[in-house]
Amino acid sequence: MTKFSFDIVGFDLDGTFLDTIGDLTAAVNHALAEAGRTPLTIAEVTPMVGGGAKHMLELTLAATGGCTEEEFRRLYKLLLAYYEAHIAVETRPFPGAVEAIDALRARGVKTAIVTNKFENLAERLLDELNLRDRFDALIGGDTMGKGFAKPHRAPIDEMIRRCGGGRAAFVGDSIYDIQAAKNAGIPNIAVSFGFLLQPVEALDADAVIDRYDELIPALERLGSLA
Repeated sequence: MTKFSFDIVGFDLDGTFLDTIGDLTAAVNHALAEAGRTPLTIAEVTPMVGGGAKHMLELTLAATGGCTEEEFRRLYKLLLAYYEAHIAVETRPFPGAVEAIDALRARGVKTAIVTNKFENLAERLLDELNLRDRFDALIGGDTMGKGFAKPHRAPIDEMIRRCGGGRAAFVGDSIYDIQAAKNAGIPNIAVSFGFLLQPVEALDADAVIDRYDELIPALERLGSLA
């Protein structure tokens, strides 16, 4: 088999590899209920995902009236505890995602997750879905320390280091993902089916895919350009 264009392909988690919106919305609404507020719909929570749990809660509380710093800390702890206890109730891989990972690995490509979700939660979620062993590295939003989550390049650089170096590309659904890849100087692909904050074209990704069976052809096209 001809050597594949990339040695490493990294993926965002929420909204890219896994459809986590049902469980994230349930956790948000648990916190809102504790605050005596009206629950939000999945459609309302979706554009708030991508910057980590704290950012998501900040946005949802701002949308429902704001709160004091003390109340925020209380609700944040409740959200995290609820989410950890119900982390894989509705969450599933997007259609074709697992098959795409397996196809890459069959070509000798190392695969990784780089997410702004806390590392321990990402590990637990992938373990519960029996998917952790499909990834050579997992970088969470807290792995590199405060201030070094996506869109900073540090998590992408660490992904490449942990995977042994080589030519890398990154797949994501948010501006955090695409900017992190751009900041690290690697090709990037946006998925149009994720938790988009804006039209996918506005991300200015190197390529866009609508389904996972388009991933390997998109990577091959990007690989041929360099």
